[in-house]
Amino acid sequence: MKIFPWLKQKEFFSPIERERIVQAVRDAERMTSGEVRVFIESRCRYMDAIDRAVELFVQLKMDKTADRNGVLVYVAMKDHQLAVYGDEGIHRKVGNEYWDAELKRMIKAFNRDDYADGIRQCVEDVGKALHYHFPFNNDTDKNELPDDIVFGR
Repeated sequence: MKIFPWLKQKEFFSPIERERIVQAVRDAERMTSGEVRVFIESRCRYMDAIDRAVELFVQLKMDKTADRNGVLVYVAMKDHQLAVYGDEGIHRKVGNEYWDAELKRMIKAFNRDDYADGIRQCVEDVGKALHYHFPFNNDTDKNELPDDIVFGR
């Protein structure tokens, strides 16, 4: 999914890498009522990565989930900025230390030039935390948001 369809999209990942990330999102969401999104863009201009993640979180309507348990994995590839932002429901359960640890794990993978695997692993970890705190209920849970990677400018 592209927010700016008229702009030519840079291919940050191979088709196989993209599918692995999307599959990680799908697998994570099968275990939880939570929602996970991945947003990739080239630059994070004029603001801090967490501020940009919050802005995108609202634009993507992730703040509208029933249990307030959406998580956005945000990466600005050329600016080397990233953030993992969780809505108030999951944030109350895991706290800042959890998000900081996820960022450190992602940075470790990025330092090996393994961007897709770093993102995929983060999504898997977030899925486990969401499963622990918000397990899937077959009677009430539904996929509230698309699973595709969102590419910005």
